[in-house]
Amino acid sequence: MAKNAPFSSVFSLFFLFLVLGKFSVMAENTTIPVNVGVVIDSDTWYGKMGLSCISMALSDFYASHSNYKTRLVLHKRNTTSDVVVTASAALDLIKNVEVQAIIGPETTMQANFVISLGNKAQVPIISYSATSPSLTSIGSSYFFRAAQNDSSQVKAMSAIIQAFGWREVVAIYVDNEFGEGVIPSLSDALQEVDARIAYRSVISPEATDDQIVTELYKLKEMETQVFIVHMFPDLGPRLFDKAKQIGMMDEGYAWIMTDGMTNSFSYINSSDIENMEGVLGIKTFVPKTKELESFRVRWKSKFQQDNPTVHDVKLDVFGYWAYDAAWALAMAVEKVGAKNFNFQKMNSTSGNSTDLERFGVSQNGPQLVQALSGTIFKGLSGNFSLLNGQLQSSTFQIVNVIGSGEKLVGYWTPEKGLERKLNLTNTSTYSTSNVSLRSIIWPGDTTSAPKGWQIPISGERLKILVPVKQGFSEFVKVTHYPKTKTTIVDGGYCISIFEAVIKSLPYDVPYDLYPYAKPNGESAGSYNDLVNEVFIGNYDAAVGDITIRANRSLYVDFTLPYTESGVSMIVPIKDNKSKNAWVFLKPLTWDLWLTSGCFFIFIGFVVWVLEHRINEDFRGPPHHQIGTSFWFSLSTMVFAHRERVVSNLARFVVIIWCFVVLILTQSYTASLTSLLTVQQLQPTVTDVNLLLKYKDNVAYQSGSFVYGILKDLGFQDENLKTFNTPEELNQLFQNGSRQNGISAAFDETPYMKLFLATYCSKYTMVDPTFKADGFAFVFPKGSPLARDVSRGILNVNEGNQTKVIEDRWFKKQNCADPNSLVSSNSLSLESFWGLFLIAGVASTLALLIFAAMFLYEHKDIFKRLDPEASLWRRFLILLRIYDNKDLKSFTFKKRELEVNTNFTPSPSVYSDHTEARNVFEEQMRTPSSADLEHAGFSPGASTSRSEMESAIEITERPRTHEIAPGSN
Repeated sequence: MAKNAPFSSVFSLFFLFLVLGKFSVMAENTTIPVNVGVVIDSDTWYGKMGLSCISMALSDFYASHSNYKTRLVLHKRNTTSDVVVTASAALDLIKNVEVQAIIGPETTMQANFVISLGNKAQVPIISYSATSPSLTSIGSSYFFRAAQNDSSQVKAMSAIIQAFGWREVVAIYVDNEFGEGVIPSLSDALQEVDARIAYRSVISPEATDDQIVTELYKLKEMETQVFIVHMFPDLGPRLFDKAKQIGMMDEGYAWIMTDGMTNSFSYINSSDIENMEGVLGIKTFVPKTKELESFRVRWKSKFQQDNPTVHDVKLDVFGYWAYDAAWALAMAVEKVGAKNFNFQKMNSTSGNSTDLERFGVSQNGPQLVQALSGTIFKGLSGNFSLLNGQLQSSTFQIVNVIGSGEKLVGYWTPEKGLERKLNLTNTSTYSTSNVSLRSIIWPGDTTSAPKGWQIPISGERLKILVPVKQGFSEFVKVTHYPKTKTTIVDGGYCISIFEAVIKSLPYDVPYDLYPYAKPNGESAGSYNDLVNEVFIGNYDAAVGDITIRANRSLYVDFTLPYTESGVSMIVPIKDNKSKNAWVFLKPLTWDLWLTSGCFFIFIGFVVWVLEHRINEDFRGPPHHQIGTSFWFSLSTMVFAHRERVVSNLARFVVIIWCFVVLILTQSYTASLTSLLTVQQLQPTVTDVNLLLKYKDNVAYQSGSFVYGILKDLGFQDENLKTFNTPEELNQLFQNGSRQNGISAAFDETPYMKLFLATYCSKYTMVDPTFKADGFAFVFPKGSPLARDVSRGILNVNEGNQTKVIEDRWFKKQNCADPNSLVSSNSLSLESFWGLFLIAGVASTLALLIFAAMFLYEHKDIFKRLDPEASLWRRFLILLRIYDNKDLKSFTFKKRELEVNTNFTPSPSVYSDHTEARNVFEEQMRTPSSADLEHAGFSPGASTSRSEMESAIEITERPRTHEIAPGSN
């Protein structure tokens, strides 16, 4: 026994370790069950699909995460569409099963009350199909929407509306929280693209076919033909079936479905789909991945095994969201940790407490909410994250129903707008152009996009209101017949423009014109009252000389203006023709007169310098030479100069000067003729401030908004007069401001031009021109007809029709426009300084050439002058030499030849010859010492006799050589 004792001890120890290891492994394999409720209608294909996706999600999750400590245990409750039954099922799960979270319910109406239960019990409610934005307004932190909010698609719809230029839509939606929830977001999105919901058509979920048809007929009589349908697949097909029966699926209509129908489009019968041909749909985009394709195959196989009696059930995005919701909940539960998921019982202080007050509160609810909010992964539907309890919006597909199927025509993303192909790397800007989409087949089997509206086909004609006024009937002519007590519209410029615009539209617009008049034919109110008639709906439009004003545009829509804009000032004109004796001085300004006189003196001096040594006409006593120079220069004005000009340089100067004088005299003659013969019409007033300063009277058309402009400028009521007709305005001008008349008139440019067409010789239009937007046609706010009429105005203005209409209604007078008459401004130096520059440069150049030649000719004389002689002495020598005749000139040689050859010596001739000879000898005589000293030569020791003789010889040699006494 002693020998077996060690062996027994070892065996006991081994057995102990074996038992402990087994218990340890069992502890490691132990998982914590977490109760989760599923509230769903498992009797419908929709509920069966969601339930199978949730079950597969948990199986896939724990198969790939077998080491996780928690396991979700589903507790299903089958419900119907009844809200009370759904709330009862949720209450049972929270109170009796103590579930930590609930997946479901399916619809928005069911979820509304269940969310309140979850919030009270701190149990997260996760819905993968309740999409209405109204659930967000509950503000519960325990509600998680694992589906896209319906409001996330309104931007895509507004982009389509903007792409095709539609301004109004009709919203057709089911009468419950699901239908109503998206309307506020849709309205806001449309306003951002300058569109609006013109009408809201609400259809009950239990509506009969007759009720649907009645509502559709009401919509058919409206102008708007763009419809946005927000319904479930059980009601939507019935709506389109009835719309097709009454002709609302024909050409010209546009239909857009929200994802409430397109996400479940595969469950609609093919016959119902054919009724929707041409409809556009917004559909949630699910990226194609290998995991998604594998799941679709596995789901279809498992669904058929679990539901062998259900056929042709297809998986849609709601199934993907159900899968991702279950996956996210499993991840969040695991994040909370392996702890006891129990409820804390609440003690009721009331003795008659109900079941709603006695259920407990989940102790791990807040931690589970935080874990769900931070759960991010890539699910079957794409990137999954619950920011603020909402699945973040992503890309939408735009599909077009064709035949019994759908065609993808484009995408919409929050970053890039409409795209033909999804390009995640594209950096282009946000697009709202329909060219970003593929070709679309619209209702009526056409590829032409509907214009979005039409004149109602109920047979009613547009009622168009026309203003009534006493004067300026050229714009709107309304005639009252006292015998019949009727007032009719007889035409006018504005009416003719409107008729031309309506004819240019690509469709017929039946209308009737109604004058805005009392039974006696007088105007029934102001222009603001007329506009208000359109605003309150009494009339469909207003046509006439109605000005676009900011205050009016708050209530109605204006077309583009069809006339010139602005408020102008009209004043009388007077003849400003000068009648005084000094009018002959007015053609030239004082600076031009002064410059001309200076140049006459300068040109005379230049010619004298160039001709003095060689031309007898420019020699003689000083006063004779001065008079000759002035006479010669001034006589060029009439080209009457008698003196010969023999120097080439002088001829060059005179030719250029005669050209300048010719232009000056011709311009002077033309300007003087204009001053004496042409009317110089000038406005009597050119500044509004002068009218205010002298408190002159001014006029405006009765009932015009111009009154407000004049008051803003500072005019007092006692200085304001009114007129109704051009004749009244002319009479006010004739009376004048001092005789209860006016000095100026203010009115819109079209009226003032019409007035000037009659009285163009008396008045003129002057600045300033105040801003105004011109005449336009008036339509109700948001009317699509205003846009088409604006296009028609552009087409009419670009053609020749406007000119034809103007020639028909506006007078054409054969009188000159005062603004185009010859100006009375005098000619100034600015117009002629180029001519004076040319004359000055030419004259100066001639002087420089002459001086250079003269100095070069007598350079030897200057070389022999006393170096100590002053500049003044040298200048005097130069003048003495210049003052003498240049006997070597051709003119003097020719004269000597004529005297000696052609004439016999006679006393008179001899006397003249002897006088010239004496002058010559005087020039040739030997100078005395005094003369030499005066000339700058020094007769002292430093100056030899030979040097003086050489200087004299140099000076006299050319003359004795050229003119020898007695030569033939």
